[in-house]
Amino acid sequence: MFQRLTSRVSNAVDAVVHDDSPSLLTRGYDFGERIWRRARQGARSAPLRLLGDEAVLVRGAEGIDLFYDESRIARSGAMPGIVQETLFGHGSVHSLDGAAHRHRKATFVEVAYEDEQVARLTPWLEREWRSERDAWLAGGTRSAYDAAVGALGRAIMGWAGLPGTPAAKTRWSARLAQIVDGFGVPYSPEYLAAVMNRLWSDRHAKRLIEAVRDGTLSAEDGTALALWGAHRTPDGRLLPSSVAGVELQNSIRPMIAAARFVAFAAKELHDRPEWRARIAAEAEERGDVVGGTLATMFAQEVRRTALFVPMLPGCALVDIEIGEVRVPAGGRVVLDILGTNTDEHSWAHPHRFAPERFADVTDHESVRTFIPQGGAEVATGHRCPGEKLVIAGLSAAITVLSDPRLDILDAGLDVNRRRLPTKPSSGGKVRAAGSGRGCPFH
Repeated sequence: MFQRLTSRVSNAVDAVVHDDSPSLLTRGYDFGERIWRRARQGARSAPLRLLGDEAVLVRGAEGIDLFYDESRIARSGAMPGIVQETLFGHGSVHSLDGAAHRHRKATFVEVAYEDEQVARLTPWLEREWRSERDAWLAGGTRSAYDAAVGALGRAIMGWAGLPGTPAAKTRWSARLAQIVDGFGVPYSPEYLAAVMNRLWSDRHAKRLIEAVRDGTLSAEDGTALALWGAHRTPDGRLLPSSVAGVELQNSIRPMIAAARFVAFAAKELHDRPEWRARIAAEAEERGDVVGGTLATMFAQEVRRTALFVPMLPGCALVDIEIGEVRVPAGGRVVLDILGTNTDEHSWAHPHRFAPERFADVTDHESVRTFIPQGGAEVATGHRCPGEKLVIAGLSAAITVLSDPRLDILDAGLDVNRRRLPTKPSSGGKVRAAGSGRGCPFH
């Protein structure tokens, strides 16, 4: 008996000592690279241990095929609760699988994916980004990140049919942006702030849904507010207002989270003045802020290379074997998002920032290993249906940041790779050309 007890204690200690979970917090975006160093060069899978479970890290096309195979991998229960409840919300589509997921996802596709929805967003983006540009030209000092939280937030909330003044929408956008900023640092005050902002946002969104349903708030047909207010479960019942409110937020939050892409875009534009000049010339010729070819190419390369979502977890429904790694049913399968977007087997010179690689790409979803916001099919899988909205918003930001009347300052463009999520430390300081460059306090 003593030997059995000693063996169990020894196994438990060994599991704790060799668990890789703590290094995710200490290494951040370099976590995946550390794991891949254990495997043979070019491997598509690498063993690890997460939260006491046997697991495998996968990348590339092979990893995508496995991760999004619903007969072998489940998303339900895979995401740690501190992430699921704070970032995505209780009962959200991200925790569903199978028929329930496809039913809920169909409304997201109707809300955000169709081209007419992108077209409907365009005038909102044009107005809000022109407003931010005018503010900078008038002496404004907001960073690219802060300006994006406001501009993208007001645009997507107007598009979604949400009521409120521009100031109120800006405040809610800031709350949603803070949830994204704080969910990944559970050891810090930012996480507590994220929890409090989640509680406030859930309550507010629930009240909006209830107001639509009781007729005290009108919702324009085809908007996110109208569609989630009317959404029914597979058995014909209205989705609980609290969950409908969560999904309403999940229809707008990805756009606000894209403010982090804008901060990275500011850094890349600062380092590539030739691209700023080309994008500015294109914008002057077109006369529009949204949808320029060069700006869109630049946006896609930002999405490929920026430190955004590092990885996604799933649970093995059956015994898994990929490459030289085996994981039993109940273990974890983790898709390396960053490692796939910069995989040397999938991309030429993957660590080089090269927007021209997207010059002939008319359908980004057809690029199998381009998965900054998830992979596989939008309608049937877990890929984000709002990618086209984000690309439109990011290309508009890049066009405005390329305006020759603006400067992107040198200070604060360093990036902390250990923090999840991260961005350039200053958010990208922007000023009217010729102003503020010599002052260390601006």
